[in-house]
Amino acid sequence: MPFYDKYYQKMPDNTLKQVNPYNGTEVWCVEERKRGPVLNGVPENPVPISPVIPENYCDFCCSRYEFCTPEKARIIKEHDGVWRKYYRVDPENVGECSADFRLVGNLFEIVTYEYWSKNYHYKMNKANRDWKDKYLNSQKGYNHAMKMLELKLKRIGLDINSISEDEKIEKLNPFFGGSHNLIIGRRHYRDGAKFSHELCSSGELTSEEHFQYILLTVESLKDIFEQNNFIRYIIVFQNWLKPAGASFDHLHKQLVGLDEWGVQMEREMAELVRNPNLYNEFSINFGIYHSMLIAENDYAIAVSEFGHQFPTVAVYSKSEIVRPFDQTGEQIRGMSDLVHAIHSVISSQTTCNEEWYYSPFDSVYSMPWRICIKLRIYTPAGFEGNTQIYINPVHPQKLAGEISRMLEKKRDEGLICPDIRIGREVKREPNVLKYYKNKLKRL
Repeated sequence: MPFYDKYYQKMPDNTLKQVNPYNGTEVWCVEERKRGPVLNGVPENPVPISPVIPENYCDFCCSRYEFCTPEKARIIKEHDGVWRKYYRVDPENVGECSADFRLVGNLFEIVTYEYWSKNYHYKMNKANRDWKDKYLNSQKGYNHAMKMLELKLKRIGLDINSISEDEKIEKLNPFFGGSHNLIIGRRHYRDGAKFSHELCSSGELTSEEHFQYILLTVESLKDIFEQNNFIRYIIVFQNWLKPAGASFDHLHKQLVGLDEWGVQMEREMAELVRNPNLYNEFSINFGIYHSMLIAENDYAIAVSEFGHQFPTVAVYSKSEIVRPFDQTGEQIRGMSDLVHAIHSVISSQTTCNEEWYYSPFDSVYSMPWRICIKLRIYTPAGFEGNTQIYINPVHPQKLAGEISRMLEKKRDEGLICPDIRIGREVKREPNVLKYYKNKLKRL
């Protein structure tokens, strides 16, 4: 369609030139550059593992809780089948049972507690101060916190014995009131794993487990903002496997508070001001016209998007409520079910990044909550660096078709939510995203 020619142009030799309508990234699809399968590549010579219970393969495993900072919260599925949350966990109770998901402060913050305290005079709130005092008044808690501080200082070339006790106590603040959180899953390997590549990714969780994982992430998003009012935006992301930037090949999400929106969001917001129907036109409506819609339910829709550096599936909330923590449980579950389904298809063998986008806290313009899953199937090289033109070897239309076919198989096997409509079952309804109806106000 002529309307899209500026952004999506197929050349006579089948090279597909794309410009991302949200941020201007230029991408060429050259399918000859593709090497091997796009999804689920299994190693030719898989490495056997010796299962260990409780797992101790990395510092995020459940037998190594002492290598993570104090737990801000945990979720446990109790014996009665009920999921329960526990907040600001006492050090004496940490090892009583394995948490299904844990919320902890990042030991090595990207935007540090010191950044907020020195630049904005930020101080943690009373609830976290009281928790810190209680934690350190326990000998077990004090020893754990100091052990983590010693590890942190050693990694940056400092000796814990070179600072006073008061300085040590002050340097513990990020563990209790920082604005960079981790949410860590329980399992390192999936149940019954025999080889080292059979890790437990988001796709190996059940739909219900994934919903609890997303719920804790949404709650943490709200908590960070409410604790630190200098924050303008909180990025939420998940790096799966080391080539995607993960420290450990163990399922975890990260949330980082920022005092700006970032270049990506600034560019996107400028486009949104010019075209309030931006996301409907270039994701949903474009997906209808070019067969890129993948799946949907009553609350969310998944589409293969063009103009991304890596092959990308975006899951959009249909709701006019544009911030995750303002949505109802059912709306959040709708997003979770679709994101889980996509991860189930790409499985633990596919390196990927998961990125969340939503309306910044101080924005007066509405954008939909969306979660992008980017498949890191190749490494950019000199061509991209010299030209800022990215080579993505996977055609977005073919990606949509392949994922749709695999989703149908997963649904038949009962591994994803049965209520998901896939491929041709998706309604071809233009402007299905209702974000533009929301009139935002400052929280």
